[in-house]
Amino acid sequence: MGLKYLAVLRAPLLQQIIAYTSLFFLATACTENGTPPQLDAYAYPSGPSSTRCEAGSHPGLAGATDGKVSSEGIRYMVRTPSNYDATFAHPLLMVYAPAGQSRWASERFTGLTTAATGAGFVVVYADHKQLNIPTIEQFEAIPGFVAKEWCIDETRVYLTGHSDGGTASLALAVLDQTKKIPAAIAPSAAGWTGKDLEAYQCRDPIPVMIMHSKNDSLFPGWGAQTATWWAGCNHCDVTKTKQLEGGCRAYQGCASGGATLYCEGTSSHRDWPDLNRVMLEFFAHPEKFQ
Repeated sequence: MGLKYLAVLRAPLLQQIIAYTSLFFLATACTENGTPPQLDAYAYPSGPSSTRCEAGSHPGLAGATDGKVSSEGIRYMVRTPSNYDATFAHPLLMVYAPAGQSRWASERFTGLTTAATGAGFVVVYADHKQLNIPTIEQFEAIPGFVAKEWCIDETRVYLTGHSDGGTASLALAVLDQTKKIPAAIAPSAAGWTGKDLEAYQCRDPIPVMIMHSKNDSLFPGWGAQTATWWAGCNHCDVTKTKQLEGGCRAYQGCASGGATLYCEGTSSHRDWPDLNRVMLEFFAHPEKFQ
């Protein structure tokens, strides 16, 4: 935990080096462990899946697995549907933690585990690590580690997180060396401005759900700016939006595969938005939001 600020640095020869940090405070101890939330069962489709894993090829266990460590030393934990089928390729939901927070604190804070496992996701929570380009690249590697042990559809990797976690999620989608990983992102209270994003070229359209509070005093108005940038990159009509539930607005006329939402809350920077159901539906069926 601590007081840190976002800085965007430009290196010689047009290399862009970004150091991200944000202010975040929670009373929960960073290393506190506890009983994981309930894992829900997934209603697996009865028909054949287009993507399968060979029986016995992935040793990852059903349920809650703690204490995993990446090759770079980042600790993470895995949650599967309670009735996990090791031959069915699951979508993967990566959740990156706010500044100073552990994977356990992040799980409690977001409250995603039960709903996400019930929707068929394998969910991974990673500890926070001070943000810079090497850290973002280390975060990128975690989905690959998970896919070696659990049956994952690596074309359906979704990213979310709050504050520093939201900043990391967004960074992974724009940096050249990492942007091929996510199929969609839903950053919350991220430490990016529209001007920051102007330093980057648009990627191919990708579903994006920006969650930000109008009362966020640390990053005031930044969510609206980043949503507008993404809407432009996704070839939306930035002047037309459709009101949805939860304070969300969907940009209209977006390119195929480029659904873009801006969800504006009224709480402070310290609060996770009450949008889990909307987010999971957005990841699973982004076409419904266009």
